[in-house]
Amino acid sequence: MTTNLRHEADSRYAWLRLAVTMALMTVGSAGMYVVAVVLPAVQAEFGVARADASLPYTLLMVGFGIGGMLMGRLADRFGVMVPVLIGAGGLGLGFVAAGASGGIGGFALAHGVLIGLLGSSATFAPLVADTSLWFVRRRGIAVALCASGNYVAGAIWPPVVQHFVETSGWRATYIGLGLFCALTMPLLALLLRPRPPAAVAGGARHSTVVASTRPFGLPMNQAQALLCVAGVACCVAMSMPQVHIVAYCGDLGYGAARGAEMMSLMLACGIVSRLVSGAICDRIGGLHTLLLGSVLQTVALLLFLPFDSLASLYVISALFGLFQGGIVPSYAIIVREHFPPAEAGTRVGAVLMCTLFGMALGGWMSGWVFDLTGSYRAAFVNGVAWNLVNLAIVVALISLYRRRLRLPAPPAGGAGRPAA
Repeated sequence: MTTNLRHEADSRYAWLRLAVTMALMTVGSAGMYVVAVVLPAVQAEFGVARADASLPYTLLMVGFGIGGMLMGRLADRFGVMVPVLIGAGGLGLGFVAAGASGGIGGFALAHGVLIGLLGSSATFAPLVADTSLWFVRRRGIAVALCASGNYVAGAIWPPVVQHFVETSGWRATYIGLGLFCALTMPLLALLLRPRPPAAVAGGARHSTVVASTRPFGLPMNQAQALLCVAGVACCVAMSMPQVHIVAYCGDLGYGAARGAEMMSLMLACGIVSRLVSGAICDRIGGLHTLLLGSVLQTVALLLFLPFDSLASLYVISALFGLFQGGIVPSYAIIVREHFPPAEAGTRVGAVLMCTLFGMALGGWMSGWVFDLTGSYRAAFVNGVAWNLVNLAIVVALISLYRRRLRLPAPPAGGAGRPAA
């Protein structure tokens, strides 16, 4: 028998691979958080409006989303190591190019094409999809651990970058980040050479929900579209604090350093949230976990409206991280639970791309609302409104799924019991 037992699902190698994946995601996701930290400095140096200064983040997230689908296809064909190596080159070149840019246009282009499309995209959706193929019994917690690498990046990079921006300037900081990514990521990528076990890739599963050609009782493309719209809506809301908390604290007179600390705290708590949500997913399913996260995120956004003291912002930032961290991984679990396994990779990539588009749209929209009103209060209200759209879709999908379970079982087999 030629199967290498070390490379089977749920094996020790699978857990070691997960640790490497988290490290890669931590490094590769730096661009998402660095640009938010340097936003005030870039705006001041280039002399542009807040919305224009937010454009690099928007283009980065658009490139991140589109690139995730492209890199996912490369991973399906050649293994995940290949797109990660491409990502290392994209991030290295992108950070250096951004650090040397002479205006907001070049700075934004470097973020959209090099850092987003060719760089960070290789270290999110492809790694999440790859992780889901290496686990069966603990898929929910494994995917949550993998996705938490994105929040580890958010906890680590903002204070580190803020320190170097204050001591060396944002340009030198970007160039240093480019060299760091170009050196470390290829070494980690070499550890991901083995391909996923065929049994898992083929759809072996232990789940409380049975995938169907009519998820939620809807045609597959219609169900996919609803999930994509839900992903955009929740992440427009999610991006408001994550992208603008540094600038918000500056406007309130607390300074950029305090805002960077709040971002770090927010995303550190998001790590805890993702781990807890992964365990919850294994018990109640992705849909109900998404509902829980969406309700709590609405509560956290509402808390920003009446409270703006320094102490209260630290507390609300922590709560926001604890409440919303499990939302994005829930979409990957929902796809694995309700859609045919053979199509999971493509559909996971599509939904995650839409969540990134939501982050991109929300980052720019919040800056635009600020420029229009002169206050972030209206931007928080806008985030709440988008989150209510997400809630409405999730409630509708749960209602459709429960209605489908009440229908008589087809002759060939049952529809699976609902997640408790």
